[in-house]
Amino acid sequence: MSEDRVDVFGGVDTHRDVHVGAVVDGVGRVVGSGSFGADESGYRRMAAWFGSAGQLVRVGVEGTGSYGTGSYGTGLARHLAAVGIEVVEVMRPNRQLRRQRGGKSDSVDAEAAARAAASAQATSVPKSGDGSVECLRMLLVARRSALKARTQAANQIHSVIVGAPEQVKCRLRGLNLQAQVRVCARWRPGEAQTTAAYAKKALQHLARRYQALDTEIGELEADIRRLCARANPALLAAKGVGPDTASVLLVAAGDNPDRMKSERSFAALCGTSPVPASSGQIVRHRLNRGGNRQANSALWRIATTRMRTDAATRDYVRRRRAEGKKKPEIIRCRKRHIAREIYRLITNPPQHRTAPAYAPAANRPASP
Repeated sequence: MSEDRVDVFGGVDTHRDVHVGAVVDGVGRVVGSGSFGADESGYRRMAAWFGSAGQLVRVGVEGTGSYGTGSYGTGLARHLAAVGIEVVEVMRPNRQLRRQRGGKSDSVDAEAAARAAASAQATSVPKSGDGSVECLRMLLVARRSALKARTQAANQIHSVIVGAPEQVKCRLRGLNLQAQVRVCARWRPGEAQTTAAYAKKALQHLARRYQALDTEIGELEADIRRLCARANPALLAAKGVGPDTASVLLVAAGDNPDRMKSERSFAALCGTSPVPASSGQIVRHRLNRGGNRQANSALWRIATTRMRTDAATRDYVRRRRAEGKKKPEIIRCRKRHIAREIYRLITNPPQHRTAPAYAPAANRPASP
């Protein structure tokens, strides 16, 4: 590679075991490419290699984990940012353009990522993933899978009961799920010889699995509440915001919420910003179905909670209904206002507000 200190841009196509990097100059000409291991040693060698190519401006990396999931490029993006290299998130190359340009390879994808960084097509700053919010993200992954497994166990308990012999069904008839689980967990079928005994044995295992998952979910939710209170107590103190919604919104923003340049960026991230759909003399906007849908759902829950419990929101709903707006339209408007409020609380939280003490859902007093 040339020894001249010209401005260069890097790009990385990430994989599980090997990352492929490429360097282009300011006009998009390829300076060089290479493969590096997807580990700490490989990250160091890649950072040094980028620096030796010229005056490195920025690096575009695929799969940095900015969309709420762990990705192959998360560790590399974190390492490059730690050594002072500007990193931007690069989307996967367009498949149609791939076909027009003669197919794909790792080096071709890395070159495309470098050109995206050079042309400023890629501007999204990745999440840093080095603080309380990253811990929250991992706990939410565990809780989500535990909730799914508990629902599956509940469905299987119902299925076994439906097909069980009558002497088993009659003992459980009229009981709700929690009562059925308690009864089934206490059964001692012993050496199963009959169909009824095997049904009891199956229900015993399923009920104990349900109870174990229930305990696990409770422990995860307690940890999530503590982390939310530590990360942003002002957000938890906002009207209609609980640990579930707060954790999802914090994870959407990341440990470095300053990467979002304005509240409009956060609204677009949450899918609450209207999308222009004008043509000719028709000027209109359509519903945004992109963005982080979990964050969008969290804003919906806040909006509907405030519509039930907050006097100012109820007054707003009455005014909008008098204007002829329907409920879905009113909720969309409120979500946009709430996104603006949440953005301020996340990026510049007031220090004097503290989070309320949350009781478990079963013991929490009802809202007035």
